[in-house]
Amino acid sequence: QAQLVESGGGSVQTGGSLRLSCVDSGRSFDAQTMGWFRRPPGKPREFVAAVMWADDSTIYGESLKGRFTVSRDNAKRVVYLQMNSLKPEDTADYYCAATVPFARGVPSRTTDYPYWGPGTQVTVSS
Repeated sequence: QAQLVESGGGSVQTGGSLRLSCVDSGRSFDAQTMGWFRRPPGKPREFVAAVMWADDSTIYGESLKGRFTVSRDNAKRVVYLQMNSLKPEDTADYYCAATVPFARGVPSRTTDYPYWGPGTQVTVSS
């Protein structure tokens, strides 16, 4: 079972960068698609990005590709989210999530991910 803990959140100014990390202490990391979601203040959780277990291919939420990059290191059991050119509207709690092992398809819904970290806060000031 995945046990996820995020780190790397903080406060930055518009145009700045942050790299979020998520460590998985479970036993099936390399067989799980890893996703990032975020919940802006007063809004529902939304999909940010995911990296597939089968081939390391990636998918991104609308308008985020080009500024955000998701990657994984199976040896370290870590998934990263590099965030560049940050905007105030990127302010949110960011969550790491994992699918069940060997999940099929292209998971971008919260219901595709049974395992979640507690989240890390990102604040972008103008």
